This record gives sequence, C-alpha cells and structure tokens, in this order.
Amino acid sequence: MSGHHEVEEVLEHEREELEEAIHIEKHNSIEPVPEEYKDAKPLHQFWIWAGANIAPINWVLGALGIVLGLGLWETVLTLAVGNLLGMLLFGSFVLMGQRTGVTQMVLSRSAFGRRGAYLPAIFQIIIPTGWIAINTWIILDLTATLLELLGIPGTALTKVIVVLVIMATQVGLATLGFYAIRSFEKWTVPPTLLILVAMSVVAWTGGDVNWSFAGEAEGAERWTAMSQVMTAIGIGWGIGWLPYASDYSRFVPRATSRKRLFWASALGQFVPVLWLGLLGASIATTGTGVDPGLVIVQIFGALAIPVLFLVVHGPIATNILNVYSMSVAALAVDIKIPRHVLSVIVGFFATLFTIYLVFAGDLAKNLDAWLASVVAWVSPWAAIMFIHYYIIRRENIDVAALYQRPGESRVGDINWGAIACLVIGLAVTWSFLYGLVPVLQGPFARALNGLDLSWAVGLTVTGALYYGLYRLGLVNPGGSRSGEEARQATPAEEPAQRGTGV
Repeated sequence: MSGHHEVEEVLEHEREELEEAIHIEKHNSIEPVPEEYKDAKPLHQFWIWAGANIAPINWVLGALGIVLGLGLWETVLTLAVGNLLGMLLFGSFVLMGQRTGVTQMVLSRSAFGRRGAYLPAIFQIIIPTGWIAINTWIILDLTATLLELLGIPGTALTKVIVVLVIMATQVGLATLGFYAIRSFEKWTVPPTLLILVAMSVVAWTGGDVNWSFAGEAEGAERWTAMSQVMTAIGIGWGIGWLPYASDYSRFVPRATSRKRLFWASALGQFVPVLWLGLLGASIATTGTGVDPGLVIVQIFGALAIPVLFLVVHGPIATNILNVYSMSVAALAVDIKIPRHVLSVIVGFFATLFTIYLVFAGDLAKNLDAWLASVVAWVSPWAAIMFIHYYIIRRENIDVAALYQRPGESRVGDINWGAIACLVIGLAVTWSFLYGLVPVLQGPFARALNGLDLSWAVGLTVTGALYYGLYRLGLVNPGGSRSGEEARQATPAEEPAQRGTGV
C-alpha cells in the first residue's frame, strides 16, 4: 500500500507542476521570490541548463578548432579545460539567485547602483535578442534540410513560414514563464539526450572519423587557434551564461543544498557543451564540413529525419531562456510593461532579425560577432559582480535596497566607480580580443598574431581594479552591511515593478 501511495503522491506532484506550466507564472515580476513560491530542485536546474546547451551551435563551434588547424585531441583538451573553468564560475553565479531570490540584473544594482545597473541591463537586453535570431536561424537550416528530405523545397517563403512557427513556439513558452520552461526542459531533455547518444554512436562508428587527426597549425599559430577556441566554446561559452544564472535559481529554496545546486547547474553546462564539441570536432575530421544539416544527411543517412526533428529542441530550449531573461532584464531598467508582454515584443523584433538573416547572412561572421560581443561585456561585468558579491558583501546583499526608488536607495543611484571599471574593462577586453571581423580585432591581439586573451584579461584586470577602488573608498559598498536585517524590511518597489504581476 505504501508503494501505491508514493506513486499517487508523485503523480499528484507532476500534475501540479504541469498545471503551473500552462499558466503565466504566479511570480510574474522581478520582485524577490517569496520562499513559499520556491519549489524548484537542483535537478530542474540541470535539465534547464543541459537543454539550453544541447544545441547545434555547439556542434558547429566544436568543429572550429579543426577548421583553425588544431588536432582533434588538442581541440578536445581546450574545450575540456575551458568549460571546466567556465562551469565553476557559472555555478558560483547560480548560488547568488538561490540566496537572494532576485534576478541577475536586479542583483547588479548592489554593485552599480539603482540606476547605474541600467548599463549592464541594456547589454542583457540587446545581446539575447541577437542570440534568439541566430539560434532560430540555425534551427531554420536544420529544418530546411528535413523539409527537403520530405520533398518540400526550401524556398525563401518556406523558410519565413518556418521562422514564424518556431518563433511562436519559443515565445509562447517564455511568455508563460519559469514553470513552463522548467516543465519543457524536464520532459524533453532526457529523450533528446538519448537521440544524441544514438547520433554519437552512428557518427563515431560509421562516419570515418580520423581519431588521430593532427591538424596543420604549428608553433605560435597553434596557440593562437587554441586561444580562439577557448574564447568561442571554452570558458567564453560558460561566461556568456553568467547574466542568466540567477533568473532561474531564484526559484530554488534557500534550504536546498548549495553543493547539490552548484554541481547540478555546472554539470548541466559542462556535459552537453563538451559532448557536442567533441561530436562536432570529430565529424569535422571526416571532411564533410560543419553545416549541421549537410552533416546529418551525409553522416546519419536513414536516421536523418528523427535526428533532425529532435535536434531542433536544443535551440528552442536555448531561446526560451534568451526571451525570458531579456524580458526580466528590461524590467530591471524600470520599463512599465508586464514581463509576458515584453516577451512577445522581444519575439517580434527577433523574428524580423531572423528573417533578415534568411536573405543575408554569413555563418562565421554572424556567430563570431555575437560571441565576441558577449565575451567583451560579460567578462568585466562578471569580475565586478563576483568581487562585489563574494568578497565585498560576503554574500550578504541588502535585498530591500535593490527595490527602493532611484535617488532613495541605500545602494546609491549610480556607482561611478563600478561604471568606470566596466567601461575600462570593456576597452581592455576588446584590446585583447581577436574576432573574425576587423572591428572585433583589438590592437594587442593583432600585435600577438591573433592570440585571444580577452576573457582572461577582462576578468583579472577589471576584478583587480574594482577591488582596488573599493579599498580606496571609491566604490559604494552596496547598502546596509546587515543583509539579513535588510531582508526583513519591506522593499519600496516602484509602481512599474508592482504592475508586472498578473
């Protein structure tokens, strides 16, 4: 009887989760999530982040090392080391959301000031919008290949229709909010992982992979290639997700094991990125190219249709996070529009950009432009936030002050010291950045023959500068020193924020 009772409890829990998923989230704002609303588990975080990273873009980027002249195992080693560093940093940002219950851009107010945080929030509005379009464009290529296998010509009109259908799916899920995202990832990631296992077996046993592929790059050219892979899909990839982390971990109860949450989230990043990177790199040694649709047809043969059908899950799972996080970032700049309405607006503009890419777009340049811009701003911002949260505030954030009105908040209005560090950090990061387009090639990177140290320089220089200014008393410490006392106060939220509930 006890076993039957346990089954009934599990079924009831699943029913409640699905009931939450089909309605706009009950905490439809950027106010701190009350403990009674926090019911997310570490495993949910694993599914969310694994789903976001099981995407063809990682497959394409995995082949980058081979394209740049690296050997297969050099590429894999670079991916492994880079993603290990990236996942450790990512896990530390996930813990911020669990402890404070607020989004990442609202948390930025503690370091940058009540309105000073508008600057990083604006970056977090613009960059994800571009990612939504690029990820949808990659879905479009895969879907067009599938349609051609079914006898449907991949005309421009067909592609536009596909864009509209896919974008509606992504925006619909993101509009409903966290609970819909959680359920979507929870139920779709496991079967997608099984398909990826099948893909890997077929590719590695029947795809003529050259496991001893050595590459042509030597000496300084080899180090340059490794640095560019490190930035694109190594630590640079993990860094790119830092501004999103707290948006989802804020729904995890404070009583949940921090260790379990850390590793569930970090491994959700690490496993799929390294796996798909290895798959992409190994397939690239066969000489079939890096276009996902073409590779699927040439390598997987009869499996092409089911594989294509399920692989499109990855970018959709990624874009629902982009749409959701962009909408809560917009609320952080005090836009007086409900979150779910903002999601629809984001989808509209991303759809226009995606349709533009249908008619004009080079894969390498479009991908690199956005990847480079992400690393360029996230590295210095992340350094400031890490130093501020873990060293200056010691995880004790004055949460109530984050929601006080501009000009009245204890965190200050604009923390010019933090703003200066971010601007200087942006300049320093760019100077060591070596992208595929001239404007993204900094002077020091060019002087070093293309060696890309952007992420490392951005993190270390900005972090050291911010801490130095703090020691000199030139940085606002971020409100009350007693975070727990501040937590018990009632935030003086603005009408714009109170109006975001449904």
